[in-house]
Amino acid sequence: MSEIAEGQGRGQSLDDLLAVLDLERIEVNIFRGSSPEEGPQRVFGGLVAGQALVAAGRTAPEDRYVHSLHAYFIRPGDPSVPIVYEVDRVRDGRSFTTRRVVAVQHGKPIFTLSASFHKEEPGLDHQIPMPDVPPPEELPSTRERLQEAFGKLPGFVTWHPIELRPTGPLSFEAERDPRLRTATNPVWLKVDGKLPDDRLTQVCLMTYASDMTLLDTVLLRHGRSFAGISMASLDHAMWFHRPFRADEWLLYAQETPTAQGARGLARGLVYTREGELVCSVVQEGMIRVIDAEGWS
Repeated sequence: MSEIAEGQGRGQSLDDLLAVLDLERIEVNIFRGSSPEEGPQRVFGGLVAGQALVAAGRTAPEDRYVHSLHAYFIRPGDPSVPIVYEVDRVRDGRSFTTRRVVAVQHGKPIFTLSASFHKEEPGLDHQIPMPDVPPPEELPSTRERLQEAFGKLPGFVTWHPIELRPTGPLSFEAERDPRLRTATNPVWLKVDGKLPDDRLTQVCLMTYASDMTLLDTVLLRHGRSFAGISMASLDHAMWFHRPFRADEWLLYAQETPTAQGARGLARGLVYTREGELVCSVVQEGMIRVIDAEGWS
């Protein structure tokens, strides 16, 4: 969730990320997951969401694919101990399957997720068009832009298996220049490496990546960076419309309709580079201004 999230798994490779998403089954409906060996003081929200979706997906029929998830972040996760995922097989209907997952640490829930899976069938088909933005090949990455701006990378940014290429300003740039403030934040992203072909892996990697930049959009609207800000994801919802590959470029077209009461709302539409709408995302986050200082 944010530019900081680009460094959430310090030194993390794609193999490392796939390894932590490959949960250990310890009972029929109980799974155990870990965090990267090096990382922040709390578990990255996208990681726990991705792991919870893996747990749900491994209990769903093979011919049904996740089409939506709704999640709440309840407590900060402790990266020093495993996370236990308890799956409730709520319903297996003729076309839809529903699962509920509770992530537990130290005997308390830290995260809940409800996911729905659907057997593919024909139906009406339409979408709104993709925004007109430069292609990813014409844009530098977030990491390259921070390197150019500061001479060396801030401590929270290292190589990460999700490559981000924003088409507009970063939050520290909008803080320095009020003319760059904007309520939209289109970002090209992809996994830097080759993924397995199964659809559950693709959607779990997109779930992981979807938490990385959404709340940045709220900061961009107000010309704030992360200095003087306390921020955390509160809830997260996703809808998966069409198949896609997370190891190919996807445009994450994000916007923020409102912020108030120490909470900000952001939403995004995810397109393939051919313009096919594959995913919709909405997130609300806690965003507290803890001092009046900006980027230093």
